[in-house]
Amino acid sequence: MKKLLDRLQVPYRTNEPLSAHTSFRIGGPARFFAQPENEQQLVALMKGIRSEKPPFFIMGNGSNLLAPDEGFDGIVVSTCTALCGVKAGEDGVVNCQSGALLSFVGNKALENGLSGFEFASGIPGSVGGGVYMNAGAYGGELKDITEEVRYLDGNMELKVLKGSDCEFGYRSSVFKEALKGKSIILSAKFRLRQGDMREIKAVMSELAEKRREKQPLNFPSAGSTFKRPQGYFAAALIDQCGLKGFKVGGAMVSEKHAGFVVNAAGATCRDVLELMERVKERVLREKGVELEPEVELMRPLYI
Repeated sequence: MKKLLDRLQVPYRTNEPLSAHTSFRIGGPARFFAQPENEQQLVALMKGIRSEKPPFFIMGNGSNLLAPDEGFDGIVVSTCTALCGVKAGEDGVVNCQSGALLSFVGNKALENGLSGFEFASGIPGSVGGGVYMNAGAYGGELKDITEEVRYLDGNMELKVLKGSDCEFGYRSSVFKEALKGKSIILSAKFRLRQGDMREIKAVMSELAEKRREKQPLNFPSAGSTFKRPQGYFAAALIDQCGLKGFKVGGAMVSEKHAGFVVNAAGATCRDVLELMERVKERVLREKGVELEPEVELMRPLYI
């Protein structure tokens, strides 16, 4: 792996703590943490990985990710350096590279008087991760505005999918299901509409205030821990089971919002997983509803 990175002149760090790159602030060292400087270098690296077959993982902002305590014995490829460009066109289409933060895209849309991205402007993730899981909030989802997605397939060939062909579902897409481990999202185009800058800014400010009021932003977390069960709200079910403040080690069900598991005091991955399992068991026993994790557990990929 070292020879591959050196040969391609990809900047990297060894034994890099993943806790520094995840919003949970959890995770042991990555053996190699690669930070390609541009798309061409990223593509060359992925072709090398396909040839040499080391375990790898593609990481964006790490905001919906739980990294293992033992770390990652392979190459973690960060997209946030190489793929962070955002360009708004006069036709209302915003072309975003996969490592760009959704908050940055929201600000770029605002600057250009484009409406339709307000719901996503406060989601603490990257474009690639957002498309991968069809991120959404406050009644909107990325599927509603995605025009097309550029990606590398398992043969490292460039492909383009129309938004309507991405098989978007609730917190899912073709990239998370059929193409998981067989694709690397490079960029996405979002179709927005002309709007009034003052109105756009007002909506963004209103949603930001709602987040501050309702979410435990003072603790590290990965956002909503569980998906919304059909016909229910995960947070309400967990609250009704009296689990606010419930702890396992340093992990805790937020006392402010029961849908969040937070890193209250040096939590480990093991703490979070055990807490999630006990919450699931309690809700199933008392409410008859099975919760499904929304947080993604970091696992090695092979291509």
